[in-house]
Amino acid sequence: MTSVVGDRLRLVVKVLGSLVADEVGQATRLRRRARRDTRSPAEDTDSSAGSGAGAEQRRARAVRQALESLGPFYVKLGQILSTRPDMVPPSIREELQNLHDQVDVQPFSVFEPVLARDLGPDWKLRFDDVETVAPLGAASLAQVYRVTLPGGRPAVVKIQRPGIREGVLADMALMRRASKIVARVAPRFNEVIDIEAMLGSVFDAMEPELDFNGEARNMDEARGHIRSFRSLEVPRVLHASPRVLVQSLAGGKSVRHIDRAHFTDDERIEIGKDLLRFMYHGYFVHRFFHADPHAGNVFAAPGGPATLIDWGMVGRLDRRTSLQLLPLFMTLAQNDGAGLAQHWAEMGRLTPWANMPAFAADMAAFVPKVSHLSLEDMNFGVSLTTVLAKATKRGIGSPPAVSLLGKSFANLDGSVRCLAPEITLPEVFQGEVPKILFALGREFLGRNQFARNSMELLLAAVTSPEQARGVLSDIANRQFALNIHEPRTPPSMGGQRPTRPSGGLLALGALAVLLGRRRSP
Repeated sequence: MTSVVGDRLRLVVKVLGSLVADEVGQATRLRRRARRDTRSPAEDTDSSAGSGAGAEQRRARAVRQALESLGPFYVKLGQILSTRPDMVPPSIREELQNLHDQVDVQPFSVFEPVLARDLGPDWKLRFDDVETVAPLGAASLAQVYRVTLPGGRPAVVKIQRPGIREGVLADMALMRRASKIVARVAPRFNEVIDIEAMLGSVFDAMEPELDFNGEARNMDEARGHIRSFRSLEVPRVLHASPRVLVQSLAGGKSVRHIDRAHFTDDERIEIGKDLLRFMYHGYFVHRFFHADPHAGNVFAAPGGPATLIDWGMVGRLDRRTSLQLLPLFMTLAQNDGAGLAQHWAEMGRLTPWANMPAFAADMAAFVPKVSHLSLEDMNFGVSLTTVLAKATKRGIGSPPAVSLLGKSFANLDGSVRCLAPEITLPEVFQGEVPKILFALGREFLGRNQFARNSMELLLAAVTSPEQARGVLSDIANRQFALNIHEPRTPPSMGGQRPTRPSGGLLALGALAVLLGRRRSP
């Protein structure tokens, strides 16, 4: 492994060194051209502006090409950076949105040893036919081929590229070292943006892509969650090994290439809404979500369910972050900019130089502009990155999971827009909130969770007896109402850190709703 890390380090240094050398060479050429230029000041100003814009575009394109040449890990990292305006300038961020995990197609003979290693020397007996001439897909991690199983059933086989796992693990080791260096040399930056923690969430999400057994488990878990969404499905796993995955064939084609006229309006709108509902439940209930639901991973055909494929990269949220994320979405749906600012700060952390009043003013000005828009008029991923950029500017650190969430949101936004751009995200979310709260209430009733939440309530009674007595009284009268917008005084305004109901109390609100429904005649 040490030699692989050394080889990757040399390659990274070579590529980045070439990038720097090109930048220096370009700057030198521009200076020489400026000295030779004898045009009038007005013309020179226009030319400088044009050449400056052109230089920015060339620089951004060179960065994208460098990341693509370094392989899948850097492509994924670049895609995440494209959603981080607090870390990347606009010209480069826009170019990074064009990052493609596409590589030259390798002949099937390159993958035969992988099949033999994972499936055995008689691997050919597992299939009636393998369409080896052209793969269905070719990415830097794997190639996918259509196969016919014994009995005539169509399926696909996903085969990992030889040696790719070792290279990605080496890249992760390099980035861990780099993040520690950043933390030492730029502590102020690291206090707002914890690079090491952010990368850790990305590494965890990518791990199943390096071992298809993990991707298969993700698919099995997702299939259990998706059953209640009738217009969606997840492929069935037929065989899994570390480097080979056989699964059922997704019908139709990518929603990026569908003709919406071939679908009824009700059909495509329902698929789009179900995709949003499913992802909302992933964020808030299951705490397990598809981290890469872009249009190329959503397949649809008229008259049947849409299929969400490629479960190699998933995100997982801890209970606290998930419960904090829910009221944050509520504030957006309810056009409450100040509330959004408060919940974002509570989900993240305040630095010593944080300016909460300014951040609240930023959100009060921003949220009304987007809360009512449909997908035709609003890019939700861009809206999220705007909040992120404003928070960072005001000294408010965001949780590490927000990078993966931002990538998921942005991709989800694009997929739903392909299907039904007239959908309004807050409207769909508000319609789903009662079901989400009901699910949280059922979770609260679970034996282990109920014991924990009871302890949290007892602790709350010790630290805030008046609040606890009020909660218990309301539950006894079946009039419990969860107030997620109670006024709070941010630390930067002279008050103490706001006292928020714990995750247990949020679930308790859902429980009260549940009990109220059960006891109603």
